Amino acid sequence: MNDHDIDATGRGEPERAEAAVRALVSRLHGRLTRPDHPEYDAARRVYNAQHDRHPALIVQAADTADVTATLEAARSTGLALAVRGGGHSVAGYGTCDEGLVLDLGGLNDCRVDPEARTLRAGGGATWADLNRAAAAFGLATPGGIVSTTGIAGLTLGGGLGYLNRRFGLACDNLIAADVVTADGACLTCREDAHAELFWALRGGGGNFGVVTAFEYRLHEVPDILGGPTFYPLDGEVIRRYRERICEAPEALGALLAITPGPPLPFLPEAWHGRPMAAVLSCWSGPEQDDARIGEWLADLGEIQGQALRRMPYPTINTLFDELLPPGLHHYWKGCFSGPPTDEAIAVHLDFGARLPSAETATLLFPLDGASGRVEAGATAFAYRDAGFATALGPSWSDPADSERNIAWGRDYYRALRPYTDGGGYVNFMADDDGHRVADNYRQHYDRLARLKARVDPGNLFRLNHNIPPVDRVA
Repeated sequence: MNDHDIDATGRGEPERAEAAVRALVSRLHGRLTRPDHPEYDAARRVYNAQHDRHPALIVQAADTADVTATLEAARSTGLALAVRGGGHSVAGYGTCDEGLVLDLGGLNDCRVDPEARTLRAGGGATWADLNRAAAAFGLATPGGIVSTTGIAGLTLGGGLGYLNRRFGLACDNLIAADVVTADGACLTCREDAHAELFWALRGGGGNFGVVTAFEYRLHEVPDILGGPTFYPLDGEVIRRYRERICEAPEALGALLAITPGPPLPFLPEAWHGRPMAAVLSCWSGPEQDDARIGEWLADLGEIQGQALRRMPYPTINTLFDELLPPGLHHYWKGCFSGPPTDEAIAVHLDFGARLPSAETATLLFPLDGASGRVEAGATAFAYRDAGFATALGPSWSDPADSERNIAWGRDYYRALRPYTDGGGYVNFMADDDGHRVADNYRQHYDRLARLKARVDPGNLFRLNHNIPPVDRVA
């Protein structure tokens, strides 16, 4: 905790704000950092460099008590509250200008019960933290595709990744959550306790409280056959993928990507930087079927390069970490749809042929198998009937290229929109997608807004893809 002088802070009365901040400092076990501190720039930095913001206060929490103290300070000062988990928040909601940031990155402990096959993880953990702990026992739970992603944001938004077809979404494997609500109450939510809040946490995003711990169901996944397979960017490859993924064994997680060929040894130099189609594979079935998976991939088209091998499950989540390091600029869009129509494939080919940067990728996540068998109303994730979730992911290094990359993403989304189901995965939404939130939750939106009015009537947790309390809905 810093011990430098605390000035008046907040939009309310200066004396009241100063008293609230002093009270916060006196209670913290973690650290409070202000703009005059030498570590301020490091503390305020986030994964997406597109959001270069300057909060008035940054609390790096050490425990749940720090979370409750920070929420009390936010209520007392009237400062905007940004909650930062362990990872990305590509839309920028993990930071703010002139507000209060609650950084949970220090709450990243992960503990496995191998007999019960459960794992308890702090709200600031990343998938690297969780996967490493579970893999020590040959276990795993569905997560994302990049190890630096935070478990909190991904799970609260639903949770798409490699294991969804076999084991469901990340939120389907959540069995309990410790939550601090806007009024400072500390609740343990599960199916038989605070069930409505537990329902909302599974897909409803960061609208309902600060989750300080997650408890997951684990599955036996000692190792996998995984890695990328690259093809020419060709409509026939996409059509074959569309037709065959739904017939593939559910232990095959296979994402379709449209991306520049990477400058890696397994891909001929002639393809480096050229737009390509790729399938990112994660076969968690028996090793004796590995050859059959190789044949399945070969049947999709002419393979130009492949890096397919047996590996521990956590490794598959690290393959793209170096391609997407912290400090890049990102602008994402997302949509749900059935299997891509020929018209939608034409859009993908058009925009894929003119990718705006070497780091950009479009990803199609299949939502069949275990993900699609969960009842429509079982969680707040609203698109169980969608065949695919599509992520349009412009990413770039030079801020001077922002306008061009963002325009590409927006134009791509507009061209694809007629062939979608209307909504989009909340974790793929950009910061200018607030008008799409109701569509993203469709039949669940009113129920979520009513719950929001009960647990957060003042909309303290509004820096997210926000669901206003029902009495604030126009």
